[in-house]
Amino acid sequence: METISNRDINFDGLKKLFSGDIYTDLSSRLMYATDASAYREIPIAVTRPKDKRDIISLIEFARRENTSLIPRSAGTSLAGQVVGDGIIVDISKYMNRILEFNREEQWVRVEPGVILDELNMELKKDGLFFAPETSTSNRCMIGGMVANNSCGAHSLIYGSTRDHLISLKVILSDGSVAEFGPVDQMGFGKMCNKNSLEGSLYQHINQILSSEENKKEIRNQYPDSSIKRRNTGYAIDILAESDIFSKSGKPFNFANLLAGSEGTLAFIIEVKLNLILLPPKEKGLLCVHFHSLEEALQGNLIALNHKPGAIELMDHYVLEQTKNNLAQKKNRFFLKGEPAAILIIEFARDKADEIRRIAFDLEKNMRSHNLGYHFPLITGKNIPKIWALRKAGLGVLSHVPGDAKPVPVIEDTAVKPEDLPSYLAEFSEIMKKHQLSCVFYGHIATGELHLRPVLNLKDKHDVELFRIIAKETAQLVKKYNGSLSGEHGDGRLRGEFIPLMIGNKNYELLLEIKNAWDPNNIFNPGKIVNTPAMNSSLRYVPGIKTHEIDTIFDFSASMGILRAVEKCNGSGDCRKSALIGGVMCPSYMASKDENKSTRARANILREFLTGSTKANPFNNEEIYEVMDLCLSCKGCKSECPSSVDITKLKAEFLQHYYDDNGTPLRTKLIANFHKINNLFSYFPSLFNTVAKNPLLSGAIKSILGFAGERPLPMIQKTRVKKWHNQFIKKNGYVEKRGNRVYLFLDEFTKFQDADTGVKAIELLYNLGYEVIIPDHTVSGRTYLSKGLLRKAKRCAEKNVAMLSDLVSEETPLIGIEPSCILTFRDEYPELVSKKYHSQAKKLAASSLLFEEFFMLEVSKGKISKVDFTDAPASIKLHGHCYQKSLASTEPTLSMLSFPENYTVKEIQSGCCGMAGSFGYEKEHYELSMQIGELVLFPSVRESGENTIIAAPGTSCRQQISDGTGRKAFHPVDIMYEALQTKKNPAN
Repeated sequence: METISNRDINFDGLKKLFSGDIYTDLSSRLMYATDASAYREIPIAVTRPKDKRDIISLIEFARRENTSLIPRSAGTSLAGQVVGDGIIVDISKYMNRILEFNREEQWVRVEPGVILDELNMELKKDGLFFAPETSTSNRCMIGGMVANNSCGAHSLIYGSTRDHLISLKVILSDGSVAEFGPVDQMGFGKMCNKNSLEGSLYQHINQILSSEENKKEIRNQYPDSSIKRRNTGYAIDILAESDIFSKSGKPFNFANLLAGSEGTLAFIIEVKLNLILLPPKEKGLLCVHFHSLEEALQGNLIALNHKPGAIELMDHYVLEQTKNNLAQKKNRFFLKGEPAAILIIEFARDKADEIRRIAFDLEKNMRSHNLGYHFPLITGKNIPKIWALRKAGLGVLSHVPGDAKPVPVIEDTAVKPEDLPSYLAEFSEIMKKHQLSCVFYGHIATGELHLRPVLNLKDKHDVELFRIIAKETAQLVKKYNGSLSGEHGDGRLRGEFIPLMIGNKNYELLLEIKNAWDPNNIFNPGKIVNTPAMNSSLRYVPGIKTHEIDTIFDFSASMGILRAVEKCNGSGDCRKSALIGGVMCPSYMASKDENKSTRARANILREFLTGSTKANPFNNEEIYEVMDLCLSCKGCKSECPSSVDITKLKAEFLQHYYDDNGTPLRTKLIANFHKINNLFSYFPSLFNTVAKNPLLSGAIKSILGFAGERPLPMIQKTRVKKWHNQFIKKNGYVEKRGNRVYLFLDEFTKFQDADTGVKAIELLYNLGYEVIIPDHTVSGRTYLSKGLLRKAKRCAEKNVAMLSDLVSEETPLIGIEPSCILTFRDEYPELVSKKYHSQAKKLAASSLLFEEFFMLEVSKGKISKVDFTDAPASIKLHGHCYQKSLASTEPTLSMLSFPENYTVKEIQSGCCGMAGSFGYEKEHYELSMQIGELVLFPSVRESGENTIIAAPGTSCRQQISDGTGRKAFHPVDIMYEALQTKKNPAN
């Protein structure tokens, strides 16, 4: 790990004035050294201001210390806009309020850290929304959207952020506050007469744009004004067409210049946005399949004649990568064959019949031109699945194994849609000349395509090629009078080529503007103007050899653990909030702290593993600290488009960290909890008496570092296997029964939830199944969660050896506790030695959740509703994290609603916050309860007394009890009680 200086700047004085947070430690700086681009620069500090006074203090400090400020919101920028060696100013934590809303005039005033989807969720109540919709809408923020002049899938009809921007309140480089909105001729004159920096800015722009020569040069050199997506350079072409300089009738508004300026001119503190009415409720997506990309380009021109709201392109490369993504597999339901490209064409109308008619006419038109071979029309609840597949495009590309990946280099070009076929034909020649393959996807309706050549940016040759491709493509875009940046901005990636795109004279005007607004170069230097070479300061040092590290888990699918970590491209999908939903990432959802995000953990792992000279590269306190608040929920494995499995990476890290630093006593006790339970299961009353005694249990919890607020788990007196043997012996019908199943008696059901184990067996027997509890050892779940991988591996191999010959599709292994049975499906195949690999995969395929088995048997007609009560019941379900991430809650919902009059509603919660032992540990208790309070606890509390709370996870049930006082039941308990008659099926 290289030594990284923070230039010996003393932040003590700033800290006295600053009400927000200031971090100068190495880990924090490394977390913010990258965004979603290919760039990496270590900042000297990270700050999180609370208000405008903090911003003013930062500006004064930066000017005094001769450093810079890099404004940052979600950090999803693709051109390196929020990477720099100055002070990161992260507004996402505190500056995120909706300040004012006017329903009648249809506008809203917000702070820059407001998340787009959350804003629109609030506005939807009044039938309004902010129209530009980015693919990162569930975590991107309004400030970033303004800085980049973001567009989105529906820019064909809604345009860009600039088109909906009314005014901006900003802090200028001298620390003064200014508000920029529309001004007429008289107002413009008044502003020019102001004796302030704000007034000088009006004077300066007046000087530039009053020149007919300048305006002519701007009109001749800037991208074609008919292109809706154009973000090249500062938007002086927009200002030149205002009423002040062209008598166009359009008011002059400096907000139009600041939109797309990437935080290089002023610091935004408030944004006033124009709102529009929600689109028609009836929508349909015609997903046209094509045999070639060229066909799709022609199809786009035909589709435009039918007045769609959006047309999005996905090529075969992107579609191929979604096959391997857990979350996206289910969204591929509409695909037929292996299309080379798909156009997703959206229509929104008042009536569904109208959409069907348009879709019919469009299909007929396409077929008459021999374009397209499959035309599914997607409606209703399936529409979000299609958009989720499209939005995952960026992330899934990082899932490609190896060092060569589709990279953002010319992924933001925009030309007129009618020029696309010719433009892409010439672009393909460039790719062919350099012997490169390329990924195509994007907003084809407006001529915007994300073109990603496959390059290895660890290779010196490809790093040079990176720049060559960028320049040659820029020249091609210029030929078609297009924009090198359609929506992602110039940043570090394209700033170098702005003189080529708009001409040297216009570029000199941009330099003048930067100097007028920011003479001390405080605001985000090196972006748009005075940009360094675009292939410098990259995330990877060219020529560096990827460190091969021995691991216990099998990381061969990613070509090693370091490449598994490197799959994180920084897209920030892990930064979505509880309002947005999903499992990933619970610690971030509760805290809104970057250091608790999946991205931060991947960043720190990558930074400290890359080039480490230690014999044990995992022996780092910095990695330990950032991993400590990971709840191992597995949400990232499915919800991260790149499938970065931090749970697996954390377990691997902990084992190697303990190798050098020793395993803490508490860790050993938790990992071996089943052994302690087994010992005391012979004396359950004694154990439970001690556990219930406040003094004795308090002392135990204090010594072990458990939260005093948590009750210790009780051991149930029933020993399930002993009960099962007696039950069989008493009834004597085992060998007479058909429909054999094997029940995995997990370490939690065995001791804490024995009653549920008994009910599972009785339920199955009553339904006509022969239940066998085979010989097996523990699942190894506690070893995995605490990072004792070698012990977990031994458990896995024992279970594979004992069970793989017994278990099959006909006689599956079914489990009650999701985290245990899903260990067979998830970890075992990657944990066992090679000699057990094929057996482990076979066993995994037939290892089922109880609910999965139940519904499979229903589908075969083996289980009937007549076996269950017809009395009504209302149920709320909280699904287990592993179930939501690795399987699905659908079988549980289906099983619980199987009795005739049972109704089930799923609580839209992520992780409950307990996460095995995590919530028991003293230092994690507060965060654990914060996570529970996000969605789960409030939903349970608002449930009526007669509502049954269901939760398959033993930790989840304990968390619900501790957080709400309500008792939650395993779905097995509920289904057992729902049996119409409970009898010995042999009689």
